[in-house]
Amino acid sequence: MIESPERVERFRQEIADMHLRDPATGRDALLLRAGIAVAALGVVLGVAAYFMSHNTTNSLTQRDAIVLALIGVSLTIVGAALFVRGSLAQFLRFWLARLTYEQQAQTDRVVDALDRR
Repeated sequence: MIESPERVERFRQEIADMHLRDPATGRDALLLRAGIAVAALGVVLGVAAYFMSHNTTNSLTQRDAIVLALIGVSLTIVGAALFVRGSLAQFLRFWLARLTYEQQAQTDRVVDALDRR
């Protein structure tokens, strides 16, 4: 699939000259893991609140359990949003690099075709 190894090396050198951080060790991976942990915590909190509300006849305790369940649902939604953000960032970064590479290859083919004229 690689058409010109020298162009790939030039691309790698240009990226190295930009002094960009490695995205694999960055904030996106942390957000992905944090999203999973927060969503799991929200589910556990919601289930615990459900059992807490059904094991008592005291309405004050049941209302406290409802509040805990709503906090659990909120944590699950926030965790899912963090997970989606982290995973989409990784995917879109790959997609953008691939799109840039393909557009550069297409430009090279057009320039070569025009030079042959």
